[in-house]
Amino acid sequence: MSRLNLSEWALKHRSLVVYVMLVAVIAGYLAYFRLGRNEDPSFTIKTMVVQAAWPGATAEETMKQVTERLERRLQETPHLDFLRSFTRAGLVTIFVNLKGSANARQVTDTWYEVRKSVGDMRHTLPAGVIGPGFNDDFGDTFGIIYGFTSDGFTQRELRDHVEDIRSRLLQIPDVSKIELLGAQDEVIFVEFSKQELATVGVDRAALLAALRSQNIVRPAGVIQTGKETISVRVSGGFQSEQDIAGVNFVAGGRTIRLSDIAQVRRGYVDPPQPMFRVNGQPAIGLAIAMRDGGDILALGRNVKGVMAQITADLPIGIEPTLVADQAVVVGNAIGEFMTSLLQAIAIIMVVSFISLGIRPGLIIALAIPLTLAIAFPIMEMARIDMQRISLGALIIALALLVDDAMTTTDATLNRLAQGDSKVDAATFAYRSHAFAMLAGTLVTIAGFIPVGFAASSAGEYTFSLFAVVAIALLVSWLVAVIFTPLLGVIILVPPKQQAAAAPGRIFRLYRHVLTVAMRAKWLTIAFSLALFVASIVAFPLIPQQFFPLSDRPELLVDISLPQNASVLASETAAKRLDAALTGNPDVDHWSTNVGRGAIRFYLPLSVELPNDSFTQAVVVAKDVAARERLHVKLERLLAEEFPAAVASVSPLGLGPPVGWPLQYRVSGPDVEQVREIALALAQILATEPRTKGVNFDWMEPQRQLRIDVDQDEVRRLGLSSEAISNVLNTVISGAVVTQVRDDIYLVDVVVRAVDEQRISLSTLRTLQVPRPGGRTVLLGQFASFGYHQENPLIWRRDRIPTLTVRADIGGGTLPDTMVEALSPAIGKLRKALPASYDVAIGGTVEESQKSQASVLAVVPMMLFVMFTILMMQLQSFPRLLMVVSVAPLGMIGVVAALLLSGRPMGFVTILGVLALLGMISKNAVILIGQIDAERAEGKSAWEAALDASSSRFRPIMLTAVSTVLGMIPIAPTVFWGPMAVAIMGGLLVATVLTLVLLPTLYVTWFGGKVVAEASASS
Repeated sequence: MSRLNLSEWALKHRSLVVYVMLVAVIAGYLAYFRLGRNEDPSFTIKTMVVQAAWPGATAEETMKQVTERLERRLQETPHLDFLRSFTRAGLVTIFVNLKGSANARQVTDTWYEVRKSVGDMRHTLPAGVIGPGFNDDFGDTFGIIYGFTSDGFTQRELRDHVEDIRSRLLQIPDVSKIELLGAQDEVIFVEFSKQELATVGVDRAALLAALRSQNIVRPAGVIQTGKETISVRVSGGFQSEQDIAGVNFVAGGRTIRLSDIAQVRRGYVDPPQPMFRVNGQPAIGLAIAMRDGGDILALGRNVKGVMAQITADLPIGIEPTLVADQAVVVGNAIGEFMTSLLQAIAIIMVVSFISLGIRPGLIIALAIPLTLAIAFPIMEMARIDMQRISLGALIIALALLVDDAMTTTDATLNRLAQGDSKVDAATFAYRSHAFAMLAGTLVTIAGFIPVGFAASSAGEYTFSLFAVVAIALLVSWLVAVIFTPLLGVIILVPPKQQAAAAPGRIFRLYRHVLTVAMRAKWLTIAFSLALFVASIVAFPLIPQQFFPLSDRPELLVDISLPQNASVLASETAAKRLDAALTGNPDVDHWSTNVGRGAIRFYLPLSVELPNDSFTQAVVVAKDVAARERLHVKLERLLAEEFPAAVASVSPLGLGPPVGWPLQYRVSGPDVEQVREIALALAQILATEPRTKGVNFDWMEPQRQLRIDVDQDEVRRLGLSSEAISNVLNTVISGAVVTQVRDDIYLVDVVVRAVDEQRISLSTLRTLQVPRPGGRTVLLGQFASFGYHQENPLIWRRDRIPTLTVRADIGGGTLPDTMVEALSPAIGKLRKALPASYDVAIGGTVEESQKSQASVLAVVPMMLFVMFTILMMQLQSFPRLLMVVSVAPLGMIGVVAALLLSGRPMGFVTILGVLALLGMISKNAVILIGQIDAERAEGKSAWEAALDASSSRFRPIMLTAVSTVLGMIPIAPTVFWGPMAVAIMGGLLVATVLTLVLLPTLYVTWFGGKVVAEASASS
């Protein structure tokens, strides 16, 4: 055994150990400042978007010929969870969602397979299909966003300045990419009157061909001489709209200038691209993303420094506004957590000093920073940043890592009191407790296995909790057996014989209670079992929650107009919202995205794809209290001012994005039947007073102008449906005929009719359609016009039409509570459904169930690891059974603490409860080991249980109290609060019951004659 005594080795090599301590402290100090800083841990967004376009096709044609073909192939994707798609007329968008069990490497490989697989079947799609295209860059977080507004500058001039700024910012270290928001591409419009073309006798096709042929880029050859190489260039390329206006072409035997028959002007895309507004003003945004593992605080400082220089050089009238600043959020969060960490350290130190004394307390005080100093470089090597999860894990680990140091110090003090030399006393702890402490440490780590290996997005999000706790606890054991004995030899002195009065009274009280409990062993066991059963019965009373809302001051305001609404209608709605926010005292600033959702400025954000009918504003309140006041005002405003829109106001969430809190999916083969079921389901949701804003992700049809062509007459006239469609597209929407190469931009040249002739049904009837030979014919002569209804879009899930009924929840009610309340009525509806139709839960509740299932799937592995470690240490089935019997007792305190505090049982809390099993088991293992050691000295089972429990009372209680008090700083926090409360309550109750019930179980199993209460000496 002596050969394995690390404490003895450390004492024999003191200079080396001291040197290692100094190196560890310096390395930890440097690593702390090199660790990346971020708001949330990175996790892989396991979604790819596949898009394809088939211009001119109806929604039904697109779904059957494009969506269906693509989805059949995509269903073969490895690790596929489900497909989700929506189909518009001529456009299909498919979301390929992978299972939570897919790791980052598998996700990358899968996206490669998707591209290759779809590429292989590309030839089976109808002619004219554009794409498919792929987008898997969903995980990028653009934490810093600037908005640039202008006064007296054109949109192009503003964009030129913003492009220059973007180029400069891309040179900053840690910047990975920068996206432009709200920039409108320039277009040169060639607008003509149909009557004018007909009067002059211009062939529209010949006009377009002339524009294309003059502006085309083609090589004219290279001349090789004896001395040099000379490139040949042919002039004619367009440099501006004036070049286009000056084009001459021949019509009817005469030369005509384009400007004589058409208006040539430079403008911007029509309809507009998604727009960006800042504080009510049109703007162009720059969204900056950080590279993986970067330091957002350093990035924020560097960006602000460069922006200060840029702003000084900007012309008057262009104003930059910092719209989103993740660096400030992270800086404040890390500052708060570091304060919590220091408070936890101070609390544990105070407990150590008061309970152990100045010198022993100093050893504990030195063990804490030493453990952290060693843990930081390991975190750096493991690429674990300082973020929400890892910082909370450090505080949780901090409350646990003093356990081994306290055990070593307490054993050393006891041996010094018995007259051992300092060296013998310092090495005794290793001989008697080292492997029990290691087993307990490994069991505690095993309790966090479901955190580290849960195959879900939530599990990936919280992985660093497992990693940091495992690192800190293993390091704390090494510190306890190598460094703490050396510190003990240097610092400790033999204690005085007299004991303090107060601890003596507590000690005697505990010994008396334990004796009574052991005598009434069956009553003690029955009472403990009754408490446990009561906690299980009361467990359903605890409210359930997936992840809590963030404590950031932002509010997301979503406005969804009817699905056939134009982007101009969305812009009008955005301006009305801007007017309402202007001058509000609770608003600090806001930005509005028109025609799309906000870019991912916050990792857990649920990102909305571009959609003309959708507007999303990010309103930043002055503080959280102002956010709550603003929340109420905006909900009332949206209900009054936007009654026809689906509008919602919500704070930012934590954890993986889930969207609307209450969601039900209705699916089935027939779209009309799905609609009817969804309406019935919506009625059930609407009758529940706690739900609000019941809506659908698609429902209402839209108008379609159908032009029925007499095909016989068309063929007699020498025309075709294709020729007619081309003419209509050119007149109404415009056709891109060429591009002007202007600096770094490509400016489309669009030929179309003048405004008044593009939007009137009467003008369409009199549209002159050119015939072969130069003549024209009125469209109304061979076509009739009528309005029809069609689905603007159709959502599908795994190739089945699916309509999602969504709702918000008021009154602070949690989604799980609402689903439980609605369950009976929805159950009746589900039973009455025809075959092949179904109603499924979605949103927060579904994601929570998936995440919890992923955790529960790992629990058997956790139990196996725990049992294996315990059996290796205890090597006895009865002893193993005792530990297993005591471990679940934490639920008594967990349920009581959560019910009394009103905190919910969330995903993170569940992880804490599972980890609690390891903490309790650790105490039980060390206590059983002490009882066996006492029996080895010849004591009876009764005396050994009583004396061992008495000797372990102080270190076990000190560790529990330190853990409980050490979590006080994070108990008020939104994210960690419920978990901290659960661990505090569970550990405190379980520790007391362990110190009473475990000795009772021991003497019950192994027998032992009841003896009179012994003296209170340890």
